[in-house]
Amino acid sequence: MPPLPLEGLQTPIANSVTQGSLGNAQEGNRGGMISLGVLIDFIVQRTYHELTVLAELLPRKTDMERKIEIYNFATRTRQLFVRLLALVKWANSASKVEKSARIMAFLDKQSLLFVETADILAKMARETLVQARLPNFHIPAAVEVLTTGTYGRLPACIREKIVPPDPITNAEKRATLLRLNQVIQHRLVMGNLLPQMKNLKIENGRVTFHVKHEFEVSLTVMGDGPNIPWRLLEIDILVEDKETGDGKALVHSLQVQYIHQLIQSRLVDNPSPLTEVYNCLHFFCQSLQLEVLYSQTLRLMRDRLDDHIHVDEYVPGKCLTVSYWRELTSKGKDQANKSDPRSELGYRLTVQVDPHDPARPLAVLHIPSLGTKNFLPTIFHTPIDTIPRETFYTGCFTSIFPRVYLKINAAISSEIRTSLYENEIADRAIHSELLSMERLLVHTIYVRTRSRLTDLKTELQAMLKDIECNLQGSPAILSVAILQPCLRAEQLLITVDTHTGMLQCQVPQYEPPLIPELCNTLNGDHLRLPMLISELRYWITQRRCEKTLQHLPASAHERLPLLYHSDHPLTKISRHRMYVQLHRHPNVVLIVEFKEKENSPCEIDCSFYLAVVKHSSIEDNPVDETIETEIPKVYLKVQTLIEFDTFVVTHGPFTNVDDTLEPGSLKRKGGVKTESSTRRSKQPAYFIAELAHVVAMCDERLPFVTLATELTKRNIFHQGLQVEANATGLVLKLIQLPPPTPEIGQSQAWRALLKRLLSVSIRVYSKGNSKSWMVEFVFYSTPLQSTHPKEQGSRRPVYFQYDIGNADTIARNVDSLLNDWSQIVHLYTIVHDLSEYLNLSSEKYNLSNIFSVKSYNYSKLVLCYGPDKGAMISVTWNATDKVFKLAFGANNNSLNAHSIIREQLECHLNRHRNLAQVVQLLHETYEPLISISKLPSIPQLGVYNARPQVPVQTFTIMPQSCTLIRIAYQGMYCLELRIRGAGLVSLRDGAYSRFDRSNVVDVFSPTQGLKAFLSKYVDESAVFRRRSQSEDDNPPSPISMEIEGGGFLGHHRGPQSPAQQREPGLRFNHPATPPSGSNPHTPASPHTSGMSQPQAHTSFGSSPATSFSPTSLSTNINPSPIPILPHPSPSNLVANSPLNPHVPSPGGLLSNASPGPVTNLPGHSPVSSFMPTGHIDGSPFPSSQSMASPAASNWPGSPSMPRPSPARPGQSPGNHPIMHSPQADHKTGSHLSRVLPQRSWAGAVPTLLTHEALETLCSPSPHPQGLPGPELAPLERFLGCVYMRRHLQRYVLNESYLTAISTNEPGVIHFKVAETLQCRIGLNPQHLQSLHLKITPLAEHKDVWSAEELQIIEKFFDTRAGAPPYKPNSLCGFCSMLNVPVNVLKDFVQIMRLDMMPGLVQQQGFKWSVQWMLRIPPSAIPLVPTGMAGILVYKNKILIFLQITRILGPQYPSATDPPTLVLPLVYDTSTNITQLAEKRDAGPAPAVAAASQLLKHFSQYQSNHIECSLFPAVRELLMNLTLPSEPQQPSPAPGSVPQIQSPAMQMAQGQPGYQVSMPMNMMGPQ
Repeated sequence: MPPLPLEGLQTPIANSVTQGSLGNAQEGNRGGMISLGVLIDFIVQRTYHELTVLAELLPRKTDMERKIEIYNFATRTRQLFVRLLALVKWANSASKVEKSARIMAFLDKQSLLFVETADILAKMARETLVQARLPNFHIPAAVEVLTTGTYGRLPACIREKIVPPDPITNAEKRATLLRLNQVIQHRLVMGNLLPQMKNLKIENGRVTFHVKHEFEVSLTVMGDGPNIPWRLLEIDILVEDKETGDGKALVHSLQVQYIHQLIQSRLVDNPSPLTEVYNCLHFFCQSLQLEVLYSQTLRLMRDRLDDHIHVDEYVPGKCLTVSYWRELTSKGKDQANKSDPRSELGYRLTVQVDPHDPARPLAVLHIPSLGTKNFLPTIFHTPIDTIPRETFYTGCFTSIFPRVYLKINAAISSEIRTSLYENEIADRAIHSELLSMERLLVHTIYVRTRSRLTDLKTELQAMLKDIECNLQGSPAILSVAILQPCLRAEQLLITVDTHTGMLQCQVPQYEPPLIPELCNTLNGDHLRLPMLISELRYWITQRRCEKTLQHLPASAHERLPLLYHSDHPLTKISRHRMYVQLHRHPNVVLIVEFKEKENSPCEIDCSFYLAVVKHSSIEDNPVDETIETEIPKVYLKVQTLIEFDTFVVTHGPFTNVDDTLEPGSLKRKGGVKTESSTRRSKQPAYFIAELAHVVAMCDERLPFVTLATELTKRNIFHQGLQVEANATGLVLKLIQLPPPTPEIGQSQAWRALLKRLLSVSIRVYSKGNSKSWMVEFVFYSTPLQSTHPKEQGSRRPVYFQYDIGNADTIARNVDSLLNDWSQIVHLYTIVHDLSEYLNLSSEKYNLSNIFSVKSYNYSKLVLCYGPDKGAMISVTWNATDKVFKLAFGANNNSLNAHSIIREQLECHLNRHRNLAQVVQLLHETYEPLISISKLPSIPQLGVYNARPQVPVQTFTIMPQSCTLIRIAYQGMYCLELRIRGAGLVSLRDGAYSRFDRSNVVDVFSPTQGLKAFLSKYVDESAVFRRRSQSEDDNPPSPISMEIEGGGFLGHHRGPQSPAQQREPGLRFNHPATPPSGSNPHTPASPHTSGMSQPQAHTSFGSSPATSFSPTSLSTNINPSPIPILPHPSPSNLVANSPLNPHVPSPGGLLSNASPGPVTNLPGHSPVSSFMPTGHIDGSPFPSSQSMASPAASNWPGSPSMPRPSPARPGQSPGNHPIMHSPQADHKTGSHLSRVLPQRSWAGAVPTLLTHEALETLCSPSPHPQGLPGPELAPLERFLGCVYMRRHLQRYVLNESYLTAISTNEPGVIHFKVAETLQCRIGLNPQHLQSLHLKITPLAEHKDVWSAEELQIIEKFFDTRAGAPPYKPNSLCGFCSMLNVPVNVLKDFVQIMRLDMMPGLVQQQGFKWSVQWMLRIPPSAIPLVPTGMAGILVYKNKILIFLQITRILGPQYPSATDPPTLVLPLVYDTSTNITQLAEKRDAGPAPAVAAASQLLKHFSQYQSNHIECSLFPAVRELLMNLTLPSEPQQPSPAPGSVPQIQSPAMQMAQGQPGYQVSMPMNMMGPQ
């Protein structure tokens, strides 16, 4: 580091001058040093200074001098900054040089100090000290000063020359100045004083003369003698240049000093000194004013006006002549402008000194003269604030100039004013205060503009008749209203170009193409002006047509490609016309002809012509119009031309286009003055009311004409276009409409409909800018009385609306009209038949009690049905598909599930066209469909254990026909529901074929135990009651015949069992199923060779194995005298679902006929003829076999003792069989006993259930034993348990650590877990709605497990693993949990205990409650896919997922949700360490990180290494885990324990009767 100077780190800053003074030659050779920042500051300051000097000096130099100075400045500055740039670049790399320089500077300073010290000491020794002497002390003076304090011996000359005399007093000053004022006043009175110097002021001993706008001078006298000359004190030049002088003084102080000396020299010995002062200063000021005007003119020419003005002559101190409007002058010399002969002389103004009296102000002379006396008021009194300054340069009329008044000097005498009038000289004076050539030019041009426009106005008024011209504004503008009425924006505006003096014109609102030609005519020969203004009038009228039509459905064109002959009437129309094309009618063109009124050319009359055109090409044959070419048709061939009478078309019925008011109108009083036509008009001037009315009339009537033509083509007769009463609109009334089909035209319903039809009217409905057809059908009443309040009168109007469109859409509109008419007719046919049924005896059919008519408006029928008439059905006819469509709804908070079978009902209605049958079907199927609609259909995740992310629908409802519905559960099990009459339904396993119960169809799997489950809900008393009623009302017939159904709605032969073919006189009705080619599991036709049932056994069943005998037949036949017309069962109406007889239904199942007999029940609706009612599906065994006790049955899951039906659990179980109905009281032995089937296909046999039982099956309800969990339907619980049991059985077979044990108990799974535990899992035999586990340790492990631990595992399975939601991965995780070492499993049991017993958590004072996750929740760390089993065992590692929930304490707000964490715990059996599983790629959340840190701390300080660390680690978490964001917890009160809020605790607390100690015999005999 180099040594630092003594003063510190300061860099020496000294110039060469300072260093040279020290005498060091070596230092001076190296030069001085300066800071780089200071150097840059110096350079910038120098550049700024030079730039400031240039800005002050350049405006006073010529153009070439300014360019040279700017170039020199740029060159010097560039060189300076280039050197600075080189210096800066060198300094960036001069760090070593800087260090060396600092060292050298330090050494130089040290050397300088040594040399200087030696020199000074030597000089003192040799010179100063040699001659040093002490002076003689002045003792007297010192004594006088010290004693008296003064020194009185100074010389007197010092006082006289240094000390000033005392000043005079203020009173003496005032007296002297007052005397001097008197002397000056006397001198002025005695001398000659010019009139221009009368403005004077005497004060403070001086006189001040003020000449306005020229100068101000102050004089005084040095005494009161008459010969003492005037003394000039001060001169102030008042001439200013506010435009180019930048506010600076025009005269330099040196010049003022020179003038001061000159005038002072002339005041000596001058007889008229004051006149000499005025003459000198006045001449100088006038010369200065002319110089200012000249410089302003040069600047205007250079900066803005170029050659538009020119300085013709300039004599300094005398005159300045400027010419303007040079282009107009040049045209005048060429004889091209005849309108203003004065322009040939040129337009000039001269500012000069008055030649007669130089003492007067500057005068202005105009050539040629400004005008006559009429312009003098403008010259003298017009304010310049109305003249924009920018107008002179640009010619625009938008800017505003500051308020300035051009005044005439008051000194002008009356004689000069007289000469101004005589010689037409305007404004010969210029006001020096506003000294501006620009203002002078602007005012002069303004006056000349008004003069020219006034002449043009007079010429136009003489040339054109009744034209209105108005000259006003500044700059002056001549407004010519060429139309009447005329908007301000439509007036022709004429003005003068301030630069050139040429006349210009324009129309503000438009840009007419005639404007250039009109401008040339105005500046040239005016003979063509009337013709051009007339053409402009027509052109503006055409634009008015376009504006009039801008909001109408029409467009205006000046030209159209029309084709017509040379002698066509179209050639006689004037060339001033417009073509109007109607948007909705492309085949029509409206032609508007314009003509000027003879008396008033400013008003335009319109004539209208309507041309019918046809799109054609130039190559079309003009003789034969049928021959057309393929060339694009861009031309319009005129076919017909119709001339309108303007008065007739504008004065139709109740139409008033004129705006004049009648004399007796109440809107005006008689004495009020009539306003002008423009004030009376109701619309703006540009709006042509006649054109708008004609276009609206054509647009309104042409659609009717086109529609009437189209109706005539369709043979639809009408009355022609008519005007409705009071001219409210146009109407087209139809006389007759055709029937939709010939068959309907011959029906009685068609004739009845025509009797009710009163009228059909077609009108146009307008809303905003859109128009549409409104067709009104008026009917007389209806055959059905509805409850709608608007349908109570006799007149029933029906409205249909169609878009009008254009002429091409008229055909579609007629088609839509016919389609709506067919909708009315088709709907009326079925309504007419329904009314016939209602008119019959209500005792016979009872239809009126089944439904009510909510609304019938001939286009839609709305019926209400159901228990409280809350369900609704809407029937409409779809003309596009030519079928009836149904829509279902509900009101009054009711339910309607008929949307499930909507397609089947539509097919049935379209096939039979009988509403009575549909109503009966709705009545019979309402309650069953409401029940099955309660089954959940929401897709669920986690159903597939291998693919938990795939959603699977819970219940899928697949209707096959109106009465046959298949219900699939999770895509594996299928139930077939057949709705029968008399409040009964039948359920069977849909996985079996209808004809071969041992044959299982694809896709679905048989439901094990379905028959036993359904049998618990069979109401035998209701079934027997309905059968006995049928037998009483229908005695057996002795005649052997086919089973038939009779009724007024039709006849139906019920589908029969294949076994019935063996009976004599009976034939098998083939089912509606396709042959075996469609479905290999369904036979094409059943055979009798395989049937070997004894005939003596009577059975009431629809199973294929059911035998049928004449005895049983006699009890089920309803004899009918009506002729029999056999046809298939209604289940055959839709062979497959939906509506396709050749495609297999979902799940590979086909819709088949019901295999059981059908019997009509008396007193029911006619639909009972096709509803399978009146019989009972029984057991496949012969009826002679009495049912044994259910306890003797070995059917899987059958109850071991008689129990009451689940519908009424309060009954006593004694003396009641398991199949006994809970709805009726029976004595012992009074019922039929039955034996549950022992075959695997028992579920294929239909089971009859009442609607109430089906409602119980499908409605969500609590668990029969009160197990915790959501409310589910019993059917869903049963199928879920079967589904879980099936997956568990597969899992047992696939896993190596699980060993299946054979057992004779059907539906029960026995297996061993790793040779330690034996498990038995089966359905609860009481209700078959829950799975239960029974664990038994093997003999060698009996001492390891206590009964309480086993009961905890069993309860955990019952409430968590085998409970809803039914997810197979829960069972997989539970089985994996059992396959762990015994010590780990015991820790698992402890965690289960805390999960299921929240009281333990409260007793031990834990902060967190725990819940075991058997499946991976979505909120867990993504280690394993969501939905998989929550317990994973791999080698010596065990992964479990626990959800812990914070127990809210007093430190939390009351509305705060408790924090919840999902922790993946990994237990290593080899190291006995429990830790938290974490992902490597992403950092854990703060809460999870806190839990992981706590577990690591616990494993580090674990005391007992022999005990399994899993449960102690979990206990540590529940006890001591604290979140980083957790609020500070206050000290708890003694004895207070917070309550647990975990979901598991809530479920356990909701069922207080379920204890941990379960009865050992709950699962039945082992």
